[in-house]
Amino acid sequence: MTSTVRATQPSYVVLPETVTDKPTVLSFLVERFRQIQPKVWRERITDGKVHWQDGSLVELDSLYRPRARVYYYREVAAEAKIPFDERVLYRDAKVIIAFKPHFLALHPSGNVINECLVNRLRIKTGIETIVPAHRLDRATAGLVLLCLHPEHRQQYHDLFKHGQILKEYQALAKLTPELLASHRRGELTLPLHWTVKNRMVKGDPSFTMKVVEGEPNTHSEIALVEIRGETGVFKLSPITGRTHQLRVHMQSLGMPILNDRCYPALQPKAADDYQRPLKLLAKRLKFSDPVTGIEFDIECDGFKSHRHGGGTL
Repeated sequence: MTSTVRATQPSYVVLPETVTDKPTVLSFLVERFRQIQPKVWRERITDGKVHWQDGSLVELDSLYRPRARVYYYREVAAEAKIPFDERVLYRDAKVIIAFKPHFLALHPSGNVINECLVNRLRIKTGIETIVPAHRLDRATAGLVLLCLHPEHRQQYHDLFKHGQILKEYQALAKLTPELLASHRRGELTLPLHWTVKNRMVKGDPSFTMKVVEGEPNTHSEIALVEIRGETGVFKLSPITGRTHQLRVHMQSLGMPILNDRCYPALQPKAADDYQRPLKLLAKRLKFSDPVTGIEFDIECDGFKSHRHGGGTL
């Protein structure tokens, strides 16, 4: 078998009651996860990498048990170590508010199994049930709200779904020639505000987004709050939460976020350049905890001022 990297935390699948044509656990796993070759499942089971909830091993001929949980460890051929650390800014019995660095994925997906915020926090805290309450792109750094108990996730997720949480981002972008000229003439008064509303749909490739004609389905409030040379420091408040919304809205203003590899033009796939992170940061979360009633208003540090257009945190 090809050398692989194994997840430090197991995943699990509940065997559905509706399945009646799979006599063994192996036959179910082969059908359920078609992207994984049958011989890989056989090797995992033979190597003791698949087990029941009580820890006893699943065998090649283990019978299918409806409603039972089967645990397994995801494996990928290779996984890069992300050389930046997460930080826990707040923790209580219900939630964690953590800082996610640039380049670190939020949760396991695709070729990411260990190098993600959720896995790192599960290892750090010993709490295997930690789940994120919302999304944050791998390329974006900043604050993430996570639940310690999955049964509470929907209540926290609803804060974002129903606009009951204040989210503020910080971004760095090169000013348009017009804004820069106005600033140099001393005619620019800060903060300068924009309300951006447009209709966004999936682009080509499908992980990108594009603006099309039609009823707006996105809304962001954007403000230029500081100027550093030719670079603007922006405060962004997403009212809606579409994928890549802030990145597309900054592009629509003629000021794409610095080091953005998707907008205005998709760059060729390449290894991460840790010296050039996307200059977008989830800086502030303000909300009332729907479970405990605690009032939160928490911020992380923003981009520091450097001669070359903004540095890391």
